[in-house]
Amino acid sequence: MRKVLINGANGKMGQAIARLINEHAELELEVSVLREAGQNVTAPFDVIIDFSSPQGAQEAFAIAKHAKKPFLTGTTNLTDLFLFQMQEETKIPVFFAPNVSLSVYFFTELVKQAAKMYKNYEVALHEIHHIHKKDAPSGTAKRLADAVRMPYEKVTYERIGEVVGTHGVSFKSDLDEITLTHKATNRDLFARSALDIALWLMKQTGGFYTMSDYAKSKLKEKEK
Repeated sequence: MRKVLINGANGKMGQAIARLINEHAELELEVSVLREAGQNVTAPFDVIIDFSSPQGAQEAFAIAKHAKKPFLTGTTNLTDLFLFQMQEETKIPVFFAPNVSLSVYFFTELVKQAAKMYKNYEVALHEIHHIHKKDAPSGTAKRLADAVRMPYEKVTYERIGEVVGTHGVSFKSDLDEITLTHKATNRDLFARSALDIALWLMKQTGGFYTMSDYAKSKLKEKEK
């Protein structure tokens, strides 16, 4: 059984990840450490999964480096300096994605291709999340904005109830309109994907990895 340190354990994602680990024995994972920002770590672990805060993520990264264990984070609003530090890491496997869902990754690729096809169309991007989400626009919305070369300030957003996450991109002309939408209906989509990525990350050598690397690996598996 490989031991998981969940950083940001009291958050919605942390709680969902802990529950899924306990519900799916076939993953051969167990929760070893439930950590919040500022807490010391004494129990052993094999991988860190972080969904916390920018400060908490940096602390967890330092802990992973000290223990020489893989580090996965989906925390957003990270500083450029911290992102650079992760990208330059070579001794431990490090994974970062503002959205760890494989389906969202492929949705973003689809939007990117649509932007190439509908070059003369007016583009709009709207996202909806729960009222507890602190960053706006979301990290996923920013990635989608990058895909269609839209300034972040043009992204519109709403914070409603307990909405998990909805992202819509529309391409409009005088004659027609095309709308692409991804709607997450359960936070388990991201929690389960984080666990799948963690299992994959533990098999990788030291270096920086993104959803692109993980997606390519999964596509190769399907081709076999």
